[in-house]
Amino acid sequence: MADTPAPEDAYTAEPFVPDGGGLAALREAAAGCRGCPLHRDATQTVFGTGAASARLMLVGEQPGDQEDRQGKPFVGPAGKLLDRALADAGLDPAQAYVTNAVKHFKFTRAEPRKRRIHEAPNLRETTACGPWLAAELALVEPELIVVLGATAGKALLGSSFRVTQVRGTVLEEEIHGRPERLVPTVHPSAVLRADDRERAYGGLVADLEVAVRALGPAG
Repeated sequence: MADTPAPEDAYTAEPFVPDGGGLAALREAAAGCRGCPLHRDATQTVFGTGAASARLMLVGEQPGDQEDRQGKPFVGPAGKLLDRALADAGLDPAQAYVTNAVKHFKFTRAEPRKRRIHEAPNLRETTACGPWLAAELALVEPELIVVLGATAGKALLGSSFRVTQVRGTVLEEEIHGRPERLVPTVHPSAVLRADDRERAYGGLVADLEVAVRALGPAG
């Protein structure tokens, strides 16, 4: 008999998160996560990348089509735009730890074999994946988190988060039991969708420059 799917209120990655080990152990364990139904259609878990010593953590929404295929976050068009914006703001993308609030690609198709169309994860799916993000934060202990878009903001700061109200500001909040400093901004995919892409890109860079000033020189 097939396993009965868990009800939505029982979705959680908690049983799959190891008690000890570093980022490599966390990434290996996440590959087998079955904490919510998104793993069924996704190609693979897309875990965070970067050094445990990174001062800056970038948190996005979820993997996209290219990320799902390659197994790495922010390697598609939005990721390339983000790398350029980080460099323009004075941040080295290679020095950041980059991850997503949700580790599996959620998508829909109009027809079989047609292009996979991004679908935003819901609150239950985002909450279910929270233990992975909490574990990443505990291991990396970043000095600053850049929150990329509404889904990431709600995952970290609660359902009342509105990126338009707080973007480009430095927030100080307790996240998963530890004090964090965060700078919210739009997701780079929103820049790609914008009618005035140049203006939207400039706004993203300006927000990232706030993050540069908040991070300060390496101590």
